Amino acid sequence: MAEHDLTARMAGQMDCHLVFPLLEFLQERALYANKEILEAKLRLLSGTNMVDYAMDIHKSLHDTDEVPDDMVRRRTDVVSRLRALDEATAPIVSFLQNQQLVQELRPDKQYNLHMLQDRFQIGPEQIETLYQYAKFQFDCGNYSDAAVYLYQYRALCTNSERSLSALWGKLAAEILMQNWDVALDELNRLKEIIDSKNFSSPLNQLQNRIWLMHWSIFIFFNHENGRNGIIDLFFQDRYLNAIQTNAPHLLRYLATAVVVNKRRRNMLKELIKVIQQEQHSYKDPITEFLECLYVNYDFDGAQQKLIECEQVILNDPFLGKRIEEGNFVTVPLRDEFLENARLFIFETYCRIHRCIDIGMLSQKLNMSYDEAELWIMNLVRNSKLDAKIDSVSGTLIMTTNHVNIHEQVIESLKNLNMRTFLLAKNIVEPAQAAQQAAR
Repeated sequence: MAEHDLTARMAGQMDCHLVFPLLEFLQERALYANKEILEAKLRLLSGTNMVDYAMDIHKSLHDTDEVPDDMVRRRTDVVSRLRALDEATAPIVSFLQNQQLVQELRPDKQYNLHMLQDRFQIGPEQIETLYQYAKFQFDCGNYSDAAVYLYQYRALCTNSERSLSALWGKLAAEILMQNWDVALDELNRLKEIIDSKNFSSPLNQLQNRIWLMHWSIFIFFNHENGRNGIIDLFFQDRYLNAIQTNAPHLLRYLATAVVVNKRRRNMLKELIKVIQQEQHSYKDPITEFLECLYVNYDFDGAQQKLIECEQVILNDPFLGKRIEEGNFVTVPLRDEFLENARLFIFETYCRIHRCIDIGMLSQKLNMSYDEAELWIMNLVRNSKLDAKIDSVSGTLIMTTNHVNIHEQVIESLKNLNMRTFLLAKNIVEPAQAAQQAAR
């Protein structure tokens, strides 16, 4: 299933620190050789300050206790730089750790700058050093400290570009700490800036939207209201255009969210339209399942794709989250997706057939006969489906009354006649009243 792995595409739109959880997942699933994963981690770590972690990976990769001299020198440089930043930021960090002094800050950033300069000799250079310190802490993997310092820096910063960069860093830190509520707040704050800011070019704004959507996947598939959130964001015109322009692979996550979200079935038609438009630039078993079912009415094809969908979900770092319950390990999203997908197949099949063989339907649902019969029985009992099961013949009989098309046309014409009469009456009566008044 490595052919359906999106890690390489997703990683290209993310901060390198956000890629580590994806590689950890792939390593656990053994989707690639362990050596490949370790080499990928080592390449990522070369762009960070997490030298100790890089040393551990090097030892595992080469099965040795020795590390290269350049790693040792790199570690010395990192420690030296960290100490220098500790000293340079000591005054402002001391100020920010004093809650009584912090309460003297105001929303007016210019006032804050003057107050810090006059009373504490903390100028713009020290504030800028706080940003460098926060970024350095982030690159060292100290995400908690980085998040705090980036938040404080944004409260003092007057440079909009720097403030935006700090917000991206704060979002990444909250994601990596799995603070989903805070991360969602930062995501919404960042979206508001991206949508309202005057970028140097439309392409720059487009790229920021693409980054935002990629990072948002972490939040939307972990936050309790995330499945609504991804649908709300990705279906906005500007973001949907960004997906179709440069990130059609995100349709996998949008499609999954729509399938498992029973309250958002109304978005299914729009989703199918987009999937059709992008089928030549991107497709995977999840998008193909929906296309087979709702465009081609190919139930055998949908059945085959559903089998592949299960593997795609299990091997996707965002969708295949596992939960241990005692001695059992479950993948909740997989179970929800299969349940709803089977319901889609069942409903679509029932729309075009009056008498359905349960044995044949069980094959299309990838279930045993007994499982399918019980599943259908519960579905009929718990829904408004007008159907009954004939256990003797092993069939499901749909008893829905279909309105004759001629009756529908006649009824529509009746309504049209009534609306026309009322419209004419509303026009004629005031005119007649005006004529009588004129006399």
